[in-house]
Amino acid sequence: MMGSVFTKTYQDFPFNDREILRYAGCKTPDRGTLALLEEVKETVKNSFSYKVCFTRLPVRIDGGMVELNGLKLHSNDLAKALKDSKEVLLFSATVGVEIDRLILKTERISPLKAVFYQAVGAERIETLCNAFCKDFADEEGVCLTPRFSAGYGDLPLETQKLVFALLSPEKHIGLTLSDSLLMSPTKSVTAFVGIGGGRYETND
Repeated sequence: MMGSVFTKTYQDFPFNDREILRYAGCKTPDRGTLALLEEVKETVKNSFSYKVCFTRLPVRIDGGMVELNGLKLHSNDLAKALKDSKEVLLFSATVGVEIDRLILKTERISPLKAVFYQAVGAERIETLCNAFCKDFADEEGVCLTPRFSAGYGDLPLETQKLVFALLSPEKHIGLTLSDSLLMSPTKSVTAFVGIGGGRYETND
């Protein structure tokens, strides 16, 4: 139903070592780095809870104005991203708080390991977002544009307040927004995706 909020959970995904190493800034990893990667993967393998909440909204573009269900956003970049779409998939996703706890626990005693925990968390949330968008496109038989999030281009980070008002991710997936617009858990994403405006692409 248009405007209703739905939730989706996932069990697990294979790790993408190449992406983890990219997020960690390792272009040519040596044996020690690869051993550390395996150690970190083993430590975190049961630390994630993959959750998404989402809604489907009509969208109208008028110049640099994007109207969603009567709510107006002024962003030339978002308008350009959604220009061929009549509807928008708005979603929030998180992989849970355990990875945040591991990062905080480790960053003082082993900064390098903390970097890898950060990298794994980044890879996990990207993998979740890619899987969700692909599943939505396949299940609904639609094409999707690439994701566009608050803080990208000229879409202000304050747009997160609107996203949270529309999705209530606090209630649905335990994702909160601070007064300074930081999300908790930190390995989380909110995004606008145009429906029927192109083909969804991942980094894989």
